[in-house]
Amino acid sequence: MRVGIVGSGVMAEVHAAGWRSTGAELVGCTSAHLEQALRLAEQFGFEVYPSYGELLKAVDIVDICVPTHLHKAMVLQAAGAGKHVICEKPIALSVQDGQEMIEACERAGVRFFVAMVVRFFPQYRLARELVTRGQIGKLGVMRLKRVSYPPHKPDDNWYFDESRSGGMVVDLMIHDFDYARWLGGEVERVFAHLSRSADGVGRYAQVILRFKSGPMALIEGGWAYPPGVFRTALDLAGTDGLIEWSSDEHGPVRSFVLHRPGEAASVGLPVVGLAEDPYAIELQHAYRSIQAGAPFEVSPQDALEALRLALAAKESIATGKPVSL
Repeated sequence: MRVGIVGSGVMAEVHAAGWRSTGAELVGCTSAHLEQALRLAEQFGFEVYPSYGELLKAVDIVDICVPTHLHKAMVLQAAGAGKHVICEKPIALSVQDGQEMIEACERAGVRFFVAMVVRFFPQYRLARELVTRGQIGKLGVMRLKRVSYPPHKPDDNWYFDESRSGGMVVDLMIHDFDYARWLGGEVERVFAHLSRSADGVGRYAQVILRFKSGPMALIEGGWAYPPGVFRTALDLAGTDGLIEWSSDEHGPVRSFVLHRPGEAASVGLPVVGLAEDPYAIELQHAYRSIQAGAPFEVSPQDALEALRLALAAKESIATGKPVSL
């Protein structure tokens, strides 16, 4: 099947590399940033298309790697053109928009996959399998952490514009909201607190989830570390045991080197120390599922529910009160 990428930034490059392992034909990309797109095309040996509409004519699957506020319109256009869609997280900026995107793809008879990549990280998958097997008894408390350096761009840093990215709680923490729900099921209450920097940008948040089945989750997320530093961790406690992992544990010797301006990627990616690229594994799964007509391991509705939790956390931050779902 023929695949085209929309966008030319960090995630577009990550996805382009991942597609090489799938057996699909990556035909090209389109982007608002022509010079960046030309560099990407030279790196991966494909074509730059002059517009999104022209790209859609040339592909069977479109892979959307652009700022979140653009997702809805592009997914609806792809569905209208009868193209399968892979879309970077978050699915959208509102639950209503996400639902409309899901329904449009269903009506058009095309597949819609939202790239919630943490489900494809081996440590997170193994931890969930152990919980499912009952190794730690009844799950009681989850602690999840995801803290990166702030995204940086030479101009127009859309990540800090909540009207385009949803802010750190939506853009970054949505991974752990999805993972927590994968483990604990449906959530009944959300309480959150956000610390802001002097420039008013939300940099560090703590979110507590209470699940209908009983467990609690404490999720920490932030754009708070120096350039080049990205840490994630999980701690799952049950009646009969504990599962824990930290990204700091990937090797016996740890060293931290100062990254000078321009050396760190504009957006942090937690891939250090992994033998296999989770982004490639994710795209392999999505591609196989589209070819075979098989269910996705993470459904569009799962992505929508993760967004619902992120937006509930933002509401709790704004009001200082718990939010019931």
